[in-house]
Amino acid sequence: MTDVQPIPRDFPRVTPYLFVDDATAALDFYCRVLGATERMRMPRQNGKIAHAEIAIGDSVIMLADEAPEMGARSPKTIGGTPAMLYVYVDDVDRVFEQAVQSGSTVLNPVTNQFYGDRSGDFEDPFGHCWSIATHVEDVSEEEMSRRMTEAMSGG
Repeated sequence: MTDVQPIPRDFPRVTPYLFVDDATAALDFYCRVLGATERMRMPRQNGKIAHAEIAIGDSVIMLADEAPEMGARSPKTIGGTPAMLYVYVDDVDRVFEQAVQSGSTVLNPVTNQFYGDRSGDFEDPFGHCWSIATHVEDVSEEEMSRRMTEAMSGG
């Protein structure tokens, strides 16, 4: 008998699970735009995706077609999403432009942030919100606090 680990190998402790309208298209979008690698796909008999997994770097995201009868509703069904996924990439400008060209809606354009990241936010064609960033500067907590105060006061 083997030792079963309480946290499966190759999974972080926290793994987002996204419900989408058209998981097949979402898998293509995330692989093409975010550089994700598809780890697995489990189709239902009706062709919908019951469960899929992608990896973005060392992170895992699970996703499936929505199934409202089971409480699994996509942002399109509920009229938005209360969460955003923050993803670090090597070239935020390139990834952001590709996301927009692939049908995403710009929420906040790419800009340098007071906390040392260059980032921008978009809503993907499936209703999920993403903040894409490249770290461009190491900023101390004190400097970050000073910059935040300045930014929030309009200075």
